[in-house]
Amino acid sequence: MTRVKRGTISLKRRRNILQLVKGFRHGRKSKERLAIEALKHAGRNSFRDRRKKKSEKRKLWQIKINGALSQYGRSFSSFINLLDTKNVELNRKVLADMAENNPETFERILKQVQ
Repeated sequence: MTRVKRGTISLKRRRNILQLVKGFRHGRKSKERLAIEALKHAGRNSFRDRRKKKSEKRKLWQIKINGALSQYGRSFSSFINLLDTKNVELNRKVLADMAENNPETFERILKQVQ
C-alpha cells in the first residue's frame, strides 16, 4: 500500500483557524487550542448579540415615540391602542423616525387617530 501524507490538510485547517482569530489578544491569536476555544466563545456571543441588538433597537424606538408623545400629554400604550383601533398600519420603526425627523407629520398622525 502506498504511503499517504496528510500534513497539508492539517496545516490548512490550522491556518484557517488562525486566520479567523487574527486580531485576538495574547495566545488566542497564535495557539491552535486557545484559538479554537476563543472562536467557540466568539460565535456564541455573536449569535446572542445579533438578537439582542434587535431588542435594543425596538426599545429605542419606543423611547423615541414616548418622548414625542409626552409633549402632547399622551402615553405610549394609549397611542398604540389608538393606532390599533383605527387600523393604522405604521410600525414602531417608522413612527420613531417620524417623531425624530418629522415632528409635524407625527403630530398630524396623532390628531388623526384621536
